Amino acid sequence: MKKERFFIAQVGRIVGLGGDLKFHLHTDFPQQFKPGITLQSSRGPLTISSYNPKRGLIRFEGYESPEKARTLTNTKIYSDEEQTRELCPLKEGEHFWFEVLGAEVEEEGEPLGKVRDIQRMLDVDYLQIDTDPALKEAGFPSSFLLPYIPRYILSFDPEKRVLHTRDAKDVLEAS
Repeated sequence: MKKERFFIAQVGRIVGLGGDLKFHLHTDFPQQFKPGITLQSSRGPLTISSYNPKRGLIRFEGYESPEKARTLTNTKIYSDEEQTRELCPLKEGEHFWFEVLGAEVEEEGEPLGKVRDIQRMLDVDYLQIDTDPALKEAGFPSSFLLPYIPRYILSFDPEKRVLHTRDAKDVLEAS
């Protein structure tokens, strides 16, 4: 069975003569990019030889010349669930997106729907929720966006994959 991959970064243009490349993050966990770590990419495995987060530069083993490094421009970098859990420690109450995707959304025991996607707008994550079929039949919209903030999110049970909310039904009604 093939592991699901998550897009976490993209390699940009070459900078200087030492094989440094611009590095564009698409993850909340820059600490996972350490020398010696091997990452999956759209061009096969790549091992980091150096990473400078302040300057947004990365270098990979075997790509130290400008000519070789240039071949990695626009390469996409991926992680999988296992590597993400290993390299990205979470704080209390934090969850990975892949844990929340597909979770049931409930308010006071009433099913509101299921999380289809997560969208980041500015610095707030919004859950895109497919409305429960019973609520759709009752005339509610087929989907709605709910900010993932304490005002609406009470708790998340990753084992049961259930997100407990408050006032989310009001957001659904106003959608």
